[in-house]
Amino acid sequence: MRLTRRHGLLLLPWFLLPSISYAGIVLHVDGVDETLTNAVRASVELSQYAQRDVTAAQVRRLYEKAPDEVQAALRPYGYYEATATGDLKQVGTNWDVTLHVVPGTPVKVTTVQVNIDDVAGKVPAVRRALRGVTGLKDQQLNDGAYDGARDAVSGALTATGFLDAKLTVHTVEVNRAEHSAAVKLTWDAGPRYRYGQIHFKNSQFRDGFLDRYVPFKSGDYFNQSQLLELQQALNGADYFAVVNVIPDTDDAKDGTIDINVELAPAKRTIYTGGPFFGTDTGAGLRGGIEKRWINDRGHKWKNELVLAQRLKTLSTLYQIPMPGPNQRSFNFGANFRDADTVTSKSRTLQLVANETRLWYGWQRTIGINALSGTFTVGKRGGEGDNAEGLERGRSTLLYPEVSLSRKKGDNPTFVRSGWSITVTGRSTAGPLLSDASFSQLIGDVKWIRSFWGNNRLILRGSAGKIWTSNFSALPPQLRFFAGGDRSVRGYDYESIGPRNVYGRVIGGEGLLVGSTEVEHYFTRNWGMAAFVDAGNAFTGTDYSPRVGAGLGVRWLSPVGMIRFDVAVPVGDKNEHGIHLHVVIGPDL
Repeated sequence: MRLTRRHGLLLLPWFLLPSISYAGIVLHVDGVDETLTNAVRASVELSQYAQRDVTAAQVRRLYEKAPDEVQAALRPYGYYEATATGDLKQVGTNWDVTLHVVPGTPVKVTTVQVNIDDVAGKVPAVRRALRGVTGLKDQQLNDGAYDGARDAVSGALTATGFLDAKLTVHTVEVNRAEHSAAVKLTWDAGPRYRYGQIHFKNSQFRDGFLDRYVPFKSGDYFNQSQLLELQQALNGADYFAVVNVIPDTDDAKDGTIDINVELAPAKRTIYTGGPFFGTDTGAGLRGGIEKRWINDRGHKWKNELVLAQRLKTLSTLYQIPMPGPNQRSFNFGANFRDADTVTSKSRTLQLVANETRLWYGWQRTIGINALSGTFTVGKRGGEGDNAEGLERGRSTLLYPEVSLSRKKGDNPTFVRSGWSITVTGRSTAGPLLSDASFSQLIGDVKWIRSFWGNNRLILRGSAGKIWTSNFSALPPQLRFFAGGDRSVRGYDYESIGPRNVYGRVIGGEGLLVGSTEVEHYFTRNWGMAAFVDAGNAFTGTDYSPRVGAGLGVRWLSPVGMIRFDVAVPVGDKNEHGIHLHVVIGPDL
């Protein structure tokens, strides 16, 4: 292999310019694809002088070394007969070097011979990794692919309990004349280890409580993925600031290995609070106190107070976690709610008892609710409580509730591909301990996909239906309204719905709302949106959707996504004007 000098010869012989210093070397590579070009640039020493002064003598020495460096750079990619020629010339104060590379015929893997113990070879994770090795056959030899496939088998052996596994034969025999290679690999897997004892250190809970988080038992085969699952479960429990799951490989004996779980308790009490703003609720303050654990059985207690212009709530929730594969929890809570929207006003107390768990990939909640309070519907602006046409009520309702929810997203902060589904059903047991019998079914869906780079399409929809013997006995939070930040923008919160004979909005027995939104991001954190929302609440089959459309600004702030939207009603002779909508929260 030989480099030849072609055009732009130096005005003076290089050996007559030993003392002249120039700014550096500009290197060009042609004849190969981008991957091989980058490999050549990274390997030839000429590249190191792009920003360094170099003499003519140094350039000549580096130039003459380049052929061997090119060949060495391409050998890991299966090219064992690579050649290179070149041009060398002075351009101003720099040296311009062009390498013309001819990679030659690549070497292909013609045979792959793998030997491994039968027991180890039947383990699913090891079997999958072995397919990666046998898949090298008839492929172009590539050191990176070979190393990755070989190491994947060794990693799978270790991860599935073959802690003493050794790679005893690992050769790649290359026949340059035939452009072929033979791969030979042999593993001595050794014994497969099982779990011994699990030791929790520095736990604040009674003995046995944390055992419920362990996804394996003593005597099962060792598996590193289960150790990661245990660590994630303990982190998710929110009891600990530090969780380290460490196999005691130093004292492994008799085919078993103990697991040490090193823990450091988290801060027991959390205080949260601060101002917030939402166009549906107005400006307000939020404060909370959470006890991560209140006893050695891991029970939790949360309390929150919200004081906003149009919403005031005081809630408490007591949780009894039941760790395990289903992540069960028994929950008991109470919530006082004082809401004042543009169309209704209510004060209610709700008591809740339910069980939550994972169920076939869904988050399932089954419980019972007791709701009691007073309410007024049909409000308009700031008129008095004695205005004609207002509907007032007081009711007590006892009803079971079941909900299923599921979501999937590629990023919890900014979703480029994801969706969510929530279905909720409620029903009284006839008139038992209730002022009215009713059944209710609600569904909410959302779908997000990115397209054409920095753009997102967001679709969402809501649908609901109520069957009741006495609609007037239902408080506003159990009726259907449309309008607001998460419904039809361009209208006030819960301002759309069926009207009584006085023309006042009183809510409906049905709901159907949909939205289409397109976002474009100019930077990582800033973008704009255009959207159209449509829908309404209705009774019977009298469905007449209201339409809102507008533009918005998106800011991916340090506290999450903040959405500023400006919307107007479309084609509505009774509603006019611009509405501002501000929403802070995750995509799903």
